[in-house]
Amino acid sequence: MQDHQLTLQMVLQRMRTVNGDSEVVTLTDDGPVRASYREVGERADRLAAALTRLGVKPEDRVATFMWNSQQHLEVYLAVPNMGAVLHTLNIRLFPEQLTYIVNHARDKVIIVDDSLIPALAPLVDQFEHVEHFIVNGDGDASGLPNPLRYEELHAAEEGGFDWPELDERQAAGLCYTSGTTGNPKGVLYSHRSNILHCMATTMADTVGITSSDRVLPVVPLFHAAAWGLRRAGERFAG
Repeated sequence: MQDHQLTLQMVLQRMRTVNGDSEVVTLTDDGPVRASYREVGERADRLAAALTRLGVKPEDRVATFMWNSQQHLEVYLAVPNMGAVLHTLNIRLFPEQLTYIVNHARDKVIIVDDSLIPALAPLVDQFEHVEHFIVNGDGDASGLPNPLRYEELHAAEEGGFDWPELDERQAAGLCYTSGTTGNPKGVLYSHRSNILHCMATTMADTVGITSSDRVLPVVPLFHAAAWGLRRAGERFAG
């Protein structure tokens, strides 16, 4: 038992089984949208399968340019657990910084909310390694080359995914600093570090989050992956 790997796969498994009936609630323009943890886990399966079909391999960088939402959480679960690296892009960076980060990280895929396309589209010709743009939402995506629709990718998969065996020291997430001298600096987070951080938030002398609590993450998911309360207890996303 002491050799059990501390990877985010154990979080996904516990979320969809022990806490399967708990909910993620996202506030949208049309009101709140609810999904059970079990449903979110199933959608993470489909997303991982879709990304694999697009050629995403272990250690590839999959970037997000998104608001806090259920879909963003699905990406959080799918990408690291398939062995790739989740790279959360800060939607408020200057264009030249955003371009530098995408190229430095060698992002292969960018998943973007349709409402944020106007901020991203003027830069796409400068991205050196991005092969696919996936749009969450049905808004105008004409500013992107060959955009794919997030929900269509889900619908094309049968469900279920054969999650690979991971090492806890593998990179799970990538964030870049801001407000520093020079270009932003990349920081990799391992599966193990994220699990230990999550466990710390449940301790009585820190935050003491329990399964009976509800958490509203005000911090954007692209700020250090908003990890302090992302995996502990029940939460709202939105």
